[in-house]
Amino acid sequence: MVEPYSGNSKAVVMEKNINEDLMALFLSMAGLLASRGENPYKVKAYRRAADSLKSLQEDVTGLANRGELQTIPGIGKELSTKIQEFLSTGRIRAYEELKAPLPDSAREWVTLPGFSEPIVHDLVFRLGITTWEDLEVLARSHLLQTLPGLGSRGEEILAAIQKKRAACQES
Repeated sequence: MVEPYSGNSKAVVMEKNINEDLMALFLSMAGLLASRGENPYKVKAYRRAADSLKSLQEDVTGLANRGELQTIPGIGKELSTKIQEFLSTGRIRAYEELKAPLPDSAREWVTLPGFSEPIVHDLVFRLGITTWEDLEVLARSHLLQTLPGLGSRGEEILAAIQKKRAACQES
């Protein structure tokens, strides 16, 4: 009697797709981060993780089940958590946020002094700031000045926000 093969060909194909799907997600995240001018080291980390997943000889699920994701070159705690999230839900929330376009209400914020698309993206998707009023409250609280590049521009930003709000109310 022939012993059944423990890993059928379907499972092998599926395992390979998980590694490839994660690799593609990480490359896409790296591209989105780079296009937004994010930290180049973060971009490089996603690309390195994608390269490691591409050359991985084993299904990433097996490594995850054994708690060995961080043994993969370029996979640290943060990326390990993202892989676990993908394996359990089929998606990565951070990727969904990255690829989501800015709402119309926040697109104009990029024109404020010192603002960039990554800053506006963080305000909207991480902090939930979606209106001019919310943004003004944040600016008045001086928390906005804790963001890189905005520290010394607090009064200038507040004045620009108030001017834009007034223009919006007149329309």
